[in-house]
Amino acid sequence: MKLIVNSWMDGVRVWGAVFGAMQLLAVSVQAQTNPVSEVVITGNPMGSQLRATPASSLSGLQLFERGESTLGETLNGLPGVSSTYFGPNASRPIIRGLDGDRIRVLNNSASSLDASALSYDHAVPLDVLSTERIEVLRGPAALQFGGSAVGGVVNVIDNRIPREPVTGLLGKAQVQAGNGNNERSVAGLLEAGSERFVLHVDGFERRTGDVAVPVSLACDKTGETRFAKQICNSASQSRGGALGASTFWDHGYLGASVNTYQSDYGTVAEDQVTIGMKTTRYALEGQVRQLFGLFESVKARISLTDYKHTEFDAGTPGTVFANKGQDLRLEARHRPLAGWQGVLGLQAETSRFSAEGAEAFAPFSRTQSQAVFVHEELSTSWGQFNAGGRWESVRVTSMGNSELPRFDEGIGTQKFTPFSVAAGAVFKLSPTWSASGNAAMTQRAPKDYELFANGPHLATHAWEIGNKALGLEKSNSLDAGVEWKSGPNRLNVTAFVSKFANFIGLMNSTDTEDDLPVQRYQGVKAQFQGLEASGRQRLSQTTSTLDLDWRADTVRATNESTGKPLPRIAPLRVGATLIYGQGPWSTKIGADWHAAQNRLPEGSVATGAYTLVNASVSYRQKLDNTVLNWFVRLDNFSDQLAYSATSILTSTAFGKSPLPGRSFKLGVQASF
Repeated sequence: MKLIVNSWMDGVRVWGAVFGAMQLLAVSVQAQTNPVSEVVITGNPMGSQLRATPASSLSGLQLFERGESTLGETLNGLPGVSSTYFGPNASRPIIRGLDGDRIRVLNNSASSLDASALSYDHAVPLDVLSTERIEVLRGPAALQFGGSAVGGVVNVIDNRIPREPVTGLLGKAQVQAGNGNNERSVAGLLEAGSERFVLHVDGFERRTGDVAVPVSLACDKTGETRFAKQICNSASQSRGGALGASTFWDHGYLGASVNTYQSDYGTVAEDQVTIGMKTTRYALEGQVRQLFGLFESVKARISLTDYKHTEFDAGTPGTVFANKGQDLRLEARHRPLAGWQGVLGLQAETSRFSAEGAEAFAPFSRTQSQAVFVHEELSTSWGQFNAGGRWESVRVTSMGNSELPRFDEGIGTQKFTPFSVAAGAVFKLSPTWSASGNAAMTQRAPKDYELFANGPHLATHAWEIGNKALGLEKSNSLDAGVEWKSGPNRLNVTAFVSKFANFIGLMNSTDTEDDLPVQRYQGVKAQFQGLEASGRQRLSQTTSTLDLDWRADTVRATNESTGKPLPRIAPLRVGATLIYGQGPWSTKIGADWHAAQNRLPEGSVATGAYTLVNASVSYRQKLDNTVLNWFVRLDNFSDQLAYSATSILTSTAFGKSPLPGRSFKLGVQASF
């Protein structure tokens, strides 16, 4: 409690100006009526029905049934989305072949400050047990969230700051259990309020054991080698919770929240290494609508994050990673101007990173960025046109490390001014057919570790060296798609290409340092191109329904400076699911085929083709004022041995961490 109070007091100085401004705006509109519902900003800030940008969303029962312990595995399999898969505990999304700091992970449209992009074994401190919706935005229009969103945006949305009034008491509770990893998880949420005030509280806990696989693997957790059909050191325990509250008036709201997330998990690449992670986040958010003058609404979010994790070797503390920072985002929606509707905004972020310990491969650093952005839409008789731009000022400072002289040479500040623009259009070809296209020019400032790294990165078994001479990463992107909708039937196909004039990557060399191969950050020319397709066809409809869902995607990525393929690219994937529904019952059975990945750079390991078969049954039960949603899920029915082509483990520890084997999972969610 003392820590929370002290952190809140520190935050008051940062929040004071914004809070005061929001209060003044609130007073200015108290006399008006007819409130307007909130606009969700992610990828479609105007809330229009037509959408040029390829996007996916998981929410409700779909998210509940699909949810995994990591963000990457939860989203894996969506069109164009794969995962970094560093075992079952650390996995970030990969979108259209791009990962790391080219994928912007947001929490309620604000930066999720952590160290997950720094290393594949660092987990994202978010759990789907406390999430209401996850939105995935692919393609050029993601630039409104910065150059680090060139690959796409993943926005994890919760209601820890309530955005709508609640009358009375409502809640949700869920329990899940699985045998493949001996999972036991619980989560609960309560919201109580009136038309003017809402209080939110939630909490969750998830425990898992070592993950079952179809092959016997060696394990040396205790100094004695044993063999078992499990991924050694893959157990985990995570827990968290939040307290939030909002006050409402006729034309807006103002709310605050504090939430914590803790996780202790094995890193799987090393049998006796575990990570203890903790993050605390404070947030303030408000919106005022029905304003006078040019702007009809203003929305502001500000957050303070304190992230820290310690790496333990056989229980002994080792390297400690920490990241503390603030994020401010302000969005103002203007009234129509010559048919144009749009949002103007500004964003400011500051982060302070540190790594203490002999195995620190990046120095202490500070990153400061400020940005202004605009997104505009014009509705026409033939469809819709949209355009946007973003200008940033970025300062990245290396402060060295007093205990590690190898960082002394890199001390200093690098300054960058990325600028990005994008435009897109949707054409209504007929009542059922539409076509869309997007184009963007995007620039990204190098990250601190890309500039200043110099040390052993044992998770990837390499000595990483940054490059202070790196300039902006620049890319030009195009995508084009067609969409068909007719009743329950739909089809969507999108083709894309991205060309990088300066793609910043970690490249192999012939040097060694402390018996580790040296890898250096360099800028090269690169191209990513691919295709995404998905659809649903109603096969039968009587007193029951039978639908066929299908999906497919492929990515081809090339280092055009060498003519060689880029590493860790997902192969061709094709999948289909039959869905039978009758009354409260729903049954699904599906299969996903992954082609072999043989298009690899030197030093990478090829992966064979495999097929994963999955099935599930769900049942909706109503009891007075409570609704129970039950599900049973069977994954990898045939217990197929498979390895991920997008995982760094496939190259550095092949055979050690295959994908999970057959698993059975049962869950129930109660809503009232």
